[in-house]
Amino acid sequence: MSHGLEPDVSRQERALRGLVWIFAVLAALAALLVAWLMSSSSPGKPVGSPSSRTARPPATRFVDVTEASGVGFRHENGAQGRLLLPETMGGGVAVFDADGDGDPDLLFVNSSWWPGDPRWNSPPRPTSALYRNDTEAGGPIRFTDITAGSGFEVPFYGMGAACGDFDNDGAVDVLLTGVGGEKLFRNLGAGRFTDVSREAGLGDEPGRWSTAAAWVDVDNDGDLDLYVGRYVRWTRALDLGVNNQLPGVGRAYGRPWNFPGEVPRLLRNDGGHPGQVRFVDVSASSGLQVTNKATGQPAAKTLAVAPIDLNRDGWIDLVVANDTVQNFVFTNRHDGTFAEVGEMSGVAFDAFGQARGAMGIDVARFRNDDSVGIAIGNFANEMNALYVARPGGVGDPLVFSDEAVSQGIGPASQSLLKFGLFFFDYDLDGRLDVLTANGHIEDEIEKVQPGTRYRQPAQLFWNTGGQPTFVEVDSRSAGDDLFKPMVGRGSAYGDFDGDGDLDVVITQVAGSPRVLRNEGSPGHRWVRVRLEGVRSNRDGIGAWVQARVGDRLLARQVMPTKSYLSQSELTVTLGLGGDPLTELLVVWPDGSRQRVEGVREGITVDVRQAGQ
Repeated sequence: MSHGLEPDVSRQERALRGLVWIFAVLAALAALLVAWLMSSSSPGKPVGSPSSRTARPPATRFVDVTEASGVGFRHENGAQGRLLLPETMGGGVAVFDADGDGDPDLLFVNSSWWPGDPRWNSPPRPTSALYRNDTEAGGPIRFTDITAGSGFEVPFYGMGAACGDFDNDGAVDVLLTGVGGEKLFRNLGAGRFTDVSREAGLGDEPGRWSTAAAWVDVDNDGDLDLYVGRYVRWTRALDLGVNNQLPGVGRAYGRPWNFPGEVPRLLRNDGGHPGQVRFVDVSASSGLQVTNKATGQPAAKTLAVAPIDLNRDGWIDLVVANDTVQNFVFTNRHDGTFAEVGEMSGVAFDAFGQARGAMGIDVARFRNDDSVGIAIGNFANEMNALYVARPGGVGDPLVFSDEAVSQGIGPASQSLLKFGLFFFDYDLDGRLDVLTANGHIEDEIEKVQPGTRYRQPAQLFWNTGGQPTFVEVDSRSAGDDLFKPMVGRGSAYGDFDGDGDLDVVITQVAGSPRVLRNEGSPGHRWVRVRLEGVRSNRDGIGAWVQARVGDRLLARQVMPTKSYLSQSELTVTLGLGGDPLTELLVVWPDGSRQRVEGVREGITVDVRQAGQ
C-alpha cells in the first residue's frame, strides 16, 4: 500500500518517470480509441449486445439497511495518535452459514486496542462479532447479534477471515488472520465455535502479520488445505522507528517498502474427517515462499489471494495480490509444490513493468466464454487492473494482458484507493459485474493532495455484454446509498433476504459497516445452486457450476475467497436474464461431471455429488 508519496529519487529518475507517465496516458487514449472503434464496428460482437454508445445500466437500487437490520457492529482499530500501520488496514467480513439453517449469516472481523492503551484494563475489549440471519420469507432483512457464547468473543487484532469445512462434517469452520498470528475456530453447530488453533499448529506469533487466507484442496485428496498470506514483518518498535513524515502533516503511516516482506504458510490437511484437526506445515517445501533474488529476503507483501484452476488441468492454482511488489501466479505442479510464473504470465507488473499497490482481487470468466479475467483493485493514482487471457490447451500456461482501459474499469478508477473488489451479477442478467469498496488510509490526505478524500464512494461497473465490457454505474441507476463516501475496506455478497438477487456488505476502518439490500431487477430469471461434496470437499470449493442459458454458457466457480480480507457466500447465483435455463452441469473438484435434471427457476437447488 503506497501512501501517496514516492521515495526520494534523482532528477533523472523523475524525468524518466515523467516520460513513462506521458506514454501511459497516450497508451490509455489509444486503447480508448480502439475500444470505441470496436464498439461501433466489431464483427465479432455477440448479436444483440449493446455498444458503448447505447448501453445503459438497469435501474437496480441498493438500499442501506444496516441499522434497520439490527447490525450494530463498529470496527475498532486502536488508534491513539501513534499512527501504527495496522490501524489503516481495517477488517474483513465473512458471509457464510454459521448455524446450518441454509441462509447466510455475517461475521465481522475486529481489531483491538494496543497493549498500554488506558482502555486495555477496562473490559470488555473489542472482539469480532457474529450476526445470525433471522430474515423471514418476504420480510425485511433482520440480523441478531449472537456473539456472546459463539466462541468468537476473543480479543485479537484481527484482519481477515477464511471459511471452509476442513473436517467435512457439514458445518463451515472459520480461520481469522491478524497481527500476531491466526486463530482457527471449528464449528460445533447452532452458531457455536471452539478455538482449535493449537491443535492445528497455529497460534500466537509475535512479529507475524497474516492477512489473506483461503481454504482450498491443493492436493486433490478431498479435504481442504489452508493457505495463509502475510503482509510485512511488523512490530510496534519497528513502526515507530520508521517515522514516516508527510509535508504539512507531520508523522504519517509508514510505507510498505519501509518494512521487510514476509512468506506465506501452507498447511496440508491430513485429517478431513468429522472432528479431526490434523495439519502438516508444508510451507518450506511448497514453492510458495518466494525470496528477492538480490537480497535473499522474503518478497511477498500479500493482501489478497484468488484460488482458481487457471490452466484447466484439474488442480487449483493461486493468484496472489501483493502491495508495492510484484504479484505472484503459482501454478500447481500436482506433487505438493507450486511454480511461480507471475512475470512470465504478465500478471506480476503493469504494462510498464512497475509494481502497484494491490489490495483486493477476484477471478472469473466474466465474458461467458473460456477467457479468464483477473481483476485487482490498486492504490490511489493507480487504475484497477483487469488481466485477461485466452484459453490455451489443457495444462498450457496462460499469458495475460491488462485490458482495464479498453474494457472500461481502468480510467474511472484512477483517483480512488481501491480495497474490496469482486465480480457478481447484481442485476441477474447473466453477466458478471464488478464492485469496488474504496477509502484512503490518511485522514488528512487533502492537505497533501487537494481533491483527494479520506472517505470515498464505492464504484459499480455494469457488464454490458458488448464493447467495452463495463460501464460505470451512478446513483441514478443504483441509488444514493451505495455511493455514500466511507473508509471502505472489506466487501462481500450474499442473498440475505432470499429473493434471489445478491445483497452487499462493506466494512470500514474505525466505523460501522454498510449492509445494502439489492432491490432486484423485475423480470430477470434466476436459479441458485448449493453443493455438497462426497468424494470432493464437503463445501464443493473449487467446483464449477455451468449453465446453458439461451445461446450463452455461464460458468461460475464455487469460491468464497475473493475481495479484500473477506469471504462471500458459497451458494452460486446464476442470473438468467430473460432466457430459459436449458442445461445445468457441475464440474466437481475431482474432475467428475454431473448433469442436474429437472431444475426449476426461482429456487435454490441442492446438488449432492453422485457416487459413494
